[in-house]
Amino acid sequence: MSDKTFEKRKKIIYDFICDDMYVPMKFKEMAMVLQVNKEQRDELRQVLESLEEEGKICLSKRGKYCKGEAKRLQGTYRANQRGFGFVIIPEEDQDIFIGEDDAGGALDGDIVEVIITKASDRDGKRREGKIVKIVERGLTTVVGLYQKKGNKSYGFVIPDNQRILQDIFIPEGKSKEAVDGHKVVVELTSYGEKGRSPEGRIVEIIGHVNDPGTDIMSIVKGYDLPVEFPEKVLNQAERVSKPVSEADMQGRKDIRDWQMVTIDGEDAKDLDDAVSVVKNGENYILGVHIADVTNYVQENSALDREALKRGTSVYLADRVIPMLPHTLSNGICSLNAGEDRLALSCIMTVDQKGMVIDHEIAETVIHVDRRMSYTSVAKILEDEDLAEMQEYEELVPMFQRMLELSKILRARRKQRGSIDFDFPETKMILDENGHPIDIKPYDRNVATKIIEDFMLLANETVAEDYYWQEMPFVYRVHEAPDDEKIRALATFINNFGFSMHIGANEVRPKEIQKLLGKVEGTPQEALISRLALRSMKQARYTPENSGHFGLAANYYTHFTSPIRRYPDLQIHRIIKDNLRGRMNGERMEHYRKILEEVTKHASETERRADEAERETVKLKKVEYMSDRIGNVYTGVISGVTKWGMYVELPNTIEGLVHVANMRDDHYNYDESRYEMVGERTGKVYKLGQEVRVRVADTDRLMRTIDFVIAKERDEENGEDEW
Repeated sequence: MSDKTFEKRKKIIYDFICDDMYVPMKFKEMAMVLQVNKEQRDELRQVLESLEEEGKICLSKRGKYCKGEAKRLQGTYRANQRGFGFVIIPEEDQDIFIGEDDAGGALDGDIVEVIITKASDRDGKRREGKIVKIVERGLTTVVGLYQKKGNKSYGFVIPDNQRILQDIFIPEGKSKEAVDGHKVVVELTSYGEKGRSPEGRIVEIIGHVNDPGTDIMSIVKGYDLPVEFPEKVLNQAERVSKPVSEADMQGRKDIRDWQMVTIDGEDAKDLDDAVSVVKNGENYILGVHIADVTNYVQENSALDREALKRGTSVYLADRVIPMLPHTLSNGICSLNAGEDRLALSCIMTVDQKGMVIDHEIAETVIHVDRRMSYTSVAKILEDEDLAEMQEYEELVPMFQRMLELSKILRARRKQRGSIDFDFPETKMILDENGHPIDIKPYDRNVATKIIEDFMLLANETVAEDYYWQEMPFVYRVHEAPDDEKIRALATFINNFGFSMHIGANEVRPKEIQKLLGKVEGTPQEALISRLALRSMKQARYTPENSGHFGLAANYYTHFTSPIRRYPDLQIHRIIKDNLRGRMNGERMEHYRKILEEVTKHASETERRADEAERETVKLKKVEYMSDRIGNVYTGVISGVTKWGMYVELPNTIEGLVHVANMRDDHYNYDESRYEMVGERTGKVYKLGQEVRVRVADTDRLMRTIDFVIAKERDEENGEDEW
C-alpha cells in the first residue's frame, strides 16, 4: 500500500469515527461494518494504530475505538498506589485522570504527553486521558529495601515510594554487595518497557532497615534532600559570621533600647523574628523585627546559590536540614538575647479596630532582652503563674499589651472572613536512637496565636506597601477554590444538614469560615474540615499578586522567616535595594527577569519539604504503634469509606478498621450518610462516633496502622492512657 493510499484510508476511517452517528466499536465490529475482508484487516489495524499514535482516535478500556483529541497536552504524571494516576497540566485547574491501562509505562514524576479520551461532565467528573508519549523521565534514582532471591545472584528492590508499583530488578554484579534488609539507593538503568520489570544498579547503601536513623535517612534520600553543605559554602559562612560592628550599624535605625523579645518553641535554635509592643494613646506600636540575613548572604554568592537550591529548611522528626549553615542560622543571623543584631523591621501603628494606620519598614540594629518560650508566655497570660510572672516581671505589661492587640487583630480577620483550619499538629518525643517514646498533639496556645497574628499583619503590611509601589516582588498567593470542588463540598455537607451560600461561580472565604463555625463541636467536624481544606488550592509563591483566599487578604507575602525560607530572603533583598535608593530601572529589570523562576522553584521545594515531613511523621507513628500491638484505646471515627473506617486517637494517630475485620456482621457502606450499617444486627458506625479499638497490626513499609473494634475480653485488659 503506497503512502498516498495509506493517508487516504486514514482520512476515510477518521471521518467515519468522527461522524455524529458513530457508536464506539471494537476492531471486529468495525471490520464487519466497513465490510473489510480478512486480507485487508492488517491494513485496517495499521491505519487505526497510526491514528491512535497521532492522538486523533483512542482505544477505550473495553477495546473500543473512540474519537480522541488531536491536541496533545504535556504535563507531569502523578501515580497512585492503587494503579491509576493523574496528569497535572501547568496553568490548568483540572488534572486528567489516567486509568491503569492507559499509563503507557509512565512512572510517578515523568513528563508525559496525554490525549483526552473523555471530557469532564456536568457532574464534576474530571477529564480522562491516555498517555501516548513519555517526554522525560522524572526518576533517575529510587530508594527502597533490597531483597535477595534465596541463593540467586540477583535481587530486587521494593521501592519506598508507594506510587512505584513494580519492584526493581538488580542483576548480578550490580548490588554493591548489599544484603537482605539493606535500605539502598538504586540508579535506574531501564524503566521496564514492554511488561518487563524496571532494572537498576545499587549506587549507595544507606544502612540496615533496623539500624537507628536509617528510616529517616531513606526519606531524605528518597526526596533528594541535600544534607551536607559544600566546603566552599561552609567556608564562606565562617568568613561572614563576624560580630556586629560600628560599620555594620552605619545608616541603620538604632532601636537597641526598645523592649523586645523572641517567642519560640523550647527547642528552636534559629530565631529569626523578635517582637515589641508599646502604646501611644489608644494606638498600639507593633514592631516585628526580622533577622537581616541578606547582610550575610550576598546575591549570587556560594551561600546564596546553595540557599536558592534548597529553597527551605526541612523539619523532620529527628533532625533539621537547614537552608543555611548553622554558623549563620543558629549564630549571627539568629536573634539571640543579649546580643546586638542587624534586622529589617516593620513598625506598625495599629488602631483599636486592628487597622494599620501608619507603618515604617527600616533597616535596624536591635538588642533582644529575653528569649521567651510559648509555654512560658502562656503560663504568664493564661495561668497567671506567680513564679513565671516574677521571673519576667519587667516584661509582663508588654505581654499583656500583646494579648490585647492579638485579640483585636484576630477579631478583625474573623470579621473579614479569614479561615482558620485548627488541625492539631503532632509533637514527637524521640529517644537518643530516634525511637518515638511519646506522641501528642502540639499545644497551640495563646502565645503561638500572638506570634501568628503579628507575623500575619507584618506580611500583609509589607505586601500591600510594595504592591502599590509597583515594584517587582514575591507574593504568597492562595487562589479561590475550583468551582466544581466547592459545589461537590456543598452537595456533601447537605447530607448532614449543613449548607453554604455559593455566589455566581464563586465562593467567598467567609462562607467557608461560617461552615467551619457551624460544624465546630459536631461529630462531622473533623471530616468536613478536612474536605473543606482539600477543596482549597495550594498556596504558592509568584511575582503576580492575586490575593490570599484563605486569609481573605488582598495582599500577602512571606517576609518573616529569611533564615529558613528563600522567598523571604529574596524579598528582603528587594526591600533593601529600595530603601538604599538602588532600585533603578536596571535592578527592576533584573528582578523581573529572575522572579518567575525563583518563585516556581521555591513552591516546588516547599512541597517537597512538606511531603518529606509528612512521611517522617507517618513513619514514626507506625513505629510507635508497633510497640503497642494489642493495646486498647478510645478514638473517634474520622472517616468512613467502602473499605473501612478510619479512627483517630487523641494523640493524632490514625488507623484503619478494615471492613474485612468487622466480623460480628456483614457491614454495608451507606455513601449518602457516610455510615457503616450491619445487615443482621442493624449496628451503625458513623462519623464522630467514639469507639474503642485494639491495635491489630502495623506495616512499616506501607506506613499503615490497622485497628480492630475492641471486644469485651479486650475491655478487661484496660486501656492505655495517653
